[in-house]
Amino acid sequence: MQLGESFVGDGVNAAHINTVVGDRDGPVGTAWATALASPSEGHAPFVAVLKPGLPVKPFTLFVNKSRMQSKAHAEITWGAGQAGVAAGVADALAEGLVDQEQVLIAAVWVNPSADDADAVYENNRVATRVAIAMGVGAGPVAADVIAARDDAWNPFFRPR
Repeated sequence: MQLGESFVGDGVNAAHINTVVGDRDGPVGTAWATALASPSEGHAPFVAVLKPGLPVKPFTLFVNKSRMQSKAHAEITWGAGQAGVAAGVADALAEGLVDQEQVLIAAVWVNPSADDADAVYENNRVATRVAIAMGVGAGPVAADVIAARDDAWNPFFRPR
């Protein structure tokens, strides 16, 4: 199983992606199928597609981390966000980072205030490819985690 994370961009159009890649017949495949069959209010996992009728390989389950807040939020998430994730997976496939026979779960954050579909698309494309590459490389390395432990921050909080 390969785990990845990436945050790309800034402001309301930034992308935050978590990925899980693994074999169809292993625990990731079981989690993939279970999540697809278990939607909840505001969260409807679905197969990411490059265009209607062309699912990306490896088969990718798009799971939104933010409950849909409005019609506009739903459209930018399921439109630009989803297309960016699919393109990022295809980029990783083209680079040999993933195998088409694996399965991939992408947990995707699209801010309810996102307002630029092109930026959301591009940020999600890059973030997905980077998260997959991190998973392949088993990153981050422990030394980087230890070195950063006293400077923990994120776009929503920075200690004084």
